[in-house]
Amino acid sequence: MKGEDFKGKSADELKTQVMQLRKEAFNLRFQKSSGQLTNTARIRQVRRDIARIETVMGQSARAVTKTTAPAKKSAK
Repeated sequence: MKGEDFKGKSADELKTQVMQLRKEAFNLRFQKSSGQLTNTARIRQVRRDIARIETVMGQSARAVTKTTAPAKKSAK
């Protein structure tokens, strides 16, 4: 998925999706170690999707703090 796909979702939806992807990554690691993993590229896709979601979550958190932070007054 692309980062643009995640921008329209709420924080709760993103957290849920990150949890699901982390569970999938966990299962993929076990499949890899036991030799049952057929699509090895999926591990990389999952890792990158987690990073994309966390990036979008961080950006939205910074955007909220910028808009709610009081303006600084310069001392003269």
